Amino acid sequence: MTRLGGAPLCASDGFPLFSLREINQLPVAEKERLYTELIPPALLEHYEIDPVTLCGSDGQRKVSFIAPTGLGLVRIEVRLQPEDQDCLFFVEVADTPYRQMELSFCLINDSTAPRFNIDRDAAGRENSFGTLRRNFPEELRAMAAGLSPNQVRRGLKMFSTFFRRFERFVDGLGVDTIVAEPLSYSNAIRYEGYGFDYITGKQLMLWIDREFAPGGDLFRRLDGSTPFRQLGMEKSVRGRSWAIHDGILDQPWDELKIYKTVGVDAGIETFPRRTY
Repeated sequence: MTRLGGAPLCASDGFPLFSLREINQLPVAEKERLYTELIPPALLEHYEIDPVTLCGSDGQRKVSFIAPTGLGLVRIEVRLQPEDQDCLFFVEVADTPYRQMELSFCLINDSTAPRFNIDRDAAGRENSFGTLRRNFPEELRAMAAGLSPNQVRRGLKMFSTFFRRFERFVDGLGVDTIVAEPLSYSNAIRYEGYGFDYITGKQLMLWIDREFAPGGDLFRRLDGSTPFRQLGMEKSVRGRSWAIHDGILDQPWDELKIYKTVGVDAGIETFPRRTY
């Protein structure tokens, strides 16, 4: 019985599937057909990618799957051209040892939007989205354009569509819990909106909200000492997220782990007056 009332996920012979590892044992065409269900149809339609052949109007295949036999993980990449620096759609998902599903990473980029090289330092070296070495000019441009930390391009506003499909997919495997690690404060707040609760980090999130209020420690640190610490940034998710990315917490942004019970909204709001 699935929580969302959908049909269990089955192989072509009708045998039920219970993990990514089992899907990855299937013939290539069959497992790719199952994984294609995770790609928002509107994205394929917008970029004229055939949902069956996964080829574009030029006849070239635009979707690649990394789903190794014997392993419980899948990575899906959608690119208009093989040499493109950024995917239109990128998702990485993995089984966990506890029969959960880990949503490791998801990006949905607008290929026509300007790119901000926050993922490279001034010398062009990869910097793990600013966590190793920051690119201040590019971060300033990104912030001015309304992006959040870790965003190199504006998104396509399709994550909600993806997540509904992903939750149904997980439910179809009989898995009842999705886990993730938010990469930034803005990611954590957005995941709250999709029904997630905290395994670890909830007290930190509540402390952040309290201390960004007038008179709080973080509010006082919005002293204009950097462009990312301006008064008023406490009022929005994006502003807080840039200030935290700038090191205003005096501690690394890590050790936050979140989970969602499939079909259940945890109703968590650690920033109840939020704007974006």
